[in-house]
Amino acid sequence: MAQVTLETNGSVCPFPLVEAKQAMTTLTNGDELVIHFDCTQATDAIPRWAAESGYPVTDFSKRGPAEWSITVQKA
Repeated sequence: MAQVTLETNGSVCPFPLVEAKQAMTTLTNGDELVIHFDCTQATDAIPRWAAESGYPVTDFSKRGPAEWSITVQKA
């Protein structure tokens, strides 16, 4: 299992989600994508996309006042 980190801090929505979708296409099942972002709309959009795509969220944490990290597993 590989873990890939996607840094999207400073990107406005919907770019963190767009970049996450693109990055996920390069992963194999079981790999994890760690997405760092500071766009508040992505706190809803990324988990919703993961759920709709059947990808488990294995971690979701706040890293700062307006900064988050979410780990999504490709399934």
